Amino acid sequence: MELSNLRPAEGSVHSSNFRRGRGHGSGNGKTAGKGHKGQKARSGAPRVGFEGGQMPLYRRLPKRGFKNRNTKEIVSLNLSVLEVFDNGTTVDVDALIAKGIIKNPRDGVKILGNGELTKKLDVKATAFSASAKEKIEALGGTAEVV
Repeated sequence: MELSNLRPAEGSVHSSNFRRGRGHGSGNGKTAGKGHKGQKARSGAPRVGFEGGQMPLYRRLPKRGFKNRNTKEIVSLNLSVLEVFDNGTTVDVDALIAKGIIKNPRDGVKILGNGELTKKLDVKATAFSASAKEKIEALGGTAEVV
């Protein structure tokens, strides 16, 4: 079982157009699933998160920092990882996925200069560190920014 296979139990979820409060023969009449009396049974019940006038939890907790919604998540790889490719191969994101080196390229792939490379490769990636580009080109390969 994976997260992608999870489904509610059979019969536990009603369709969005399910008609409540239409008589006891419908199976959801009388109180229409709201129980007996109380604030939550009445029309105009408070919104989600309302705590009866007490300062709500989301306002009591401290807020810190800044979350940049435009940030990019770049996958970084060291040069030594590229040793699995044959001499003269073109290495791009699809090739890296096919070899199982990365699963999800997210917003891009950056090649870092850690480790040694002994093969001539044509590497296509989102970004390269200066040392990685230098090492690739020293062996006669190309480092192309895509």
